[in-house]
Amino acid sequence: MTQCPAARIGDTLDDIDTPALVVDLDALESNIEHMAAFTAANGIRLRPHAKTHKCSAVARLQIAAGAVGICCQKVSEAEAMANAGITDILVSNEVVGSRKLERLAALSKRVTVAVCADNAENVDAIDAAAAEYDTTLTVLVEVDVGGGRCGVRPGEEARDLALHIAAAPNLRFGGIQAYHGPAQHVRDHAERGQKIAAATEALRASLDLLTAEGLECDIIGGAGTGSYVFETSSGLWNELQVGSYVFMDHDYALNFGETGGPVDTFRHSLTIRTTVMSAPTPTMVATDAGLKAYTTDCGLPALVNLPEGKVFKAADEHTMISFETPEARPAMGAVLSLIPGHCDPTVNLHDWIVGVRNGRVECLWPVDARGAVF
Repeated sequence: MTQCPAARIGDTLDDIDTPALVVDLDALESNIEHMAAFTAANGIRLRPHAKTHKCSAVARLQIAAGAVGICCQKVSEAEAMANAGITDILVSNEVVGSRKLERLAALSKRVTVAVCADNAENVDAIDAAAAEYDTTLTVLVEVDVGGGRCGVRPGEEARDLALHIAAAPNLRFGGIQAYHGPAQHVRDHAERGQKIAAATEALRASLDLLTAEGLECDIIGGAGTGSYVFETSSGLWNELQVGSYVFMDHDYALNFGETGGPVDTFRHSLTIRTTVMSAPTPTMVATDAGLKAYTTDCGLPALVNLPEGKVFKAADEHTMISFETPEARPAMGAVLSLIPGHCDPTVNLHDWIVGVRNGRVECLWPVDARGAVF
């Protein structure tokens, strides 16, 4: 059951109940505009990943700025986005299981949808689902370009699976999915570049064989917030699937740029508002946001604008923060802001995004695809 939002339109920041997922709209729009301008200037398509925000309102802003559509990771995510009016969706993941494939085929009757595959048996199952629903499904070959997660090996395996898709009566070969997930979080700029250089060679080997077979790739997709500049400069990828750039979590802020300093292209737009509910020692507080308000798979959240404070522990309902001096410790009832370590799973914990501009609540956006994991 969806909970009531933590704020009302027109509220001040102090009026927002806590814990709350808050977005600085100026920062969000700046991030969206910057990525849209980058892709336009480089002649590459933008298909941002909706698994980051799970919110159709954010997806519409991205599309209005020039994105050709969105990515989703699950069929239920795609259904939620389609129900909210998004009409061009790539499920950038494998979909296995008859019920999921039936839903995917049914969805293709309403919107433009594509899916990835890395297994011939799965391709046959997708073809059968498409036949049952009298539709044609677009399928991309996912190639493992170094991530070590999903995907066929580059080269001959990629070619053979592409030919299998192209021969299926109810499928259309749509291209290549080539995403290197672990490279996104390699801190050193040069080392990130080396990872994507290796991915580029793996992709090139696959594309050369496909070209020899007369197979054209409408989509050559991949890249992420940590590496998109490298994929773009390669000249091979034609769609970027960046996601976290809209929010910029604390983990991405730890990456270094070309000059050796922190990457500052995008602004932190997403925070968790949280209230000091206990002050058990002169230099420590506990706040009312814990593991049910943010995730810690990429580390503890960072404290905003309080350099003398440090988050040192998270519990189910509490965040513990230490301060260098008693004078620096916030008072009971003070409201603090935290930058989550990992934005994607953090958003999935909330029903609403509270949009703020100039200290006032401007909008309340439902997280349409919250819990859409199947």
